[in-house]
Amino acid sequence: MGLLVVHGRGGSASDMLGLARELPVSRVAIRAPEALAHTWYPHSFLAPLEQNEPWLSSALRTLDRELQSFMGEGLSPDRVVLLGFSQGACLALEFAARHPQRYAGVVGLSGGVIGPPGTTREPIGMMGATPVFLGCSDRDPHIPVERVRESAELFRRMDAAVDLRIYPNLGHTVNEDEIAAVAELLQTAESA
Repeated sequence: MGLLVVHGRGGSASDMLGLARELPVSRVAIRAPEALAHTWYPHSFLAPLEQNEPWLSSALRTLDRELQSFMGEGLSPDRVVLLGFSQGACLALEFAARHPQRYAGVVGLSGGVIGPPGTTREPIGMMGATPVFLGCSDRDPHIPVERVRESAELFRRMDAAVDLRIYPNLGHTVNEDEIAAVAELLQTAESA
């Protein structure tokens, strides 16, 4: 099993490795890339796409390189979980939407697919029942809950098995229920 963890704006690889230590990852290879200056792209994930270029494309290539590295070690995408928090969640979800295939899992903690409000996304491929977990507060100051719901719907249309959990008044953080859900997703993927 492989676990690719992606930090948020202002975060670091070590933050995500700390999160990974809270999960049942004893037999899991973990990769935690770190963005230059601790940000994957400069503007909000809701900004017009061209405003976040060329950084967004560079960040997506980073995730692709990490996935290719797992594959070089004999782990196919269906043995890799993509997990991100905040800006890292947006990046991981965008990567999965642009590179649809069967993954061991995709986890977006306080995030949604990238693009300005009103962007309609059509599936470009299918994900073969990949488990997708999306957790977010209904009052997250950075992530509109409607975008999280839109992201869930996009992944459902891509044949993902979506677990969407909206938490009342949580703010921009990760809670124990999310950790438990991700732990369960990892254990199920590992035993598959």
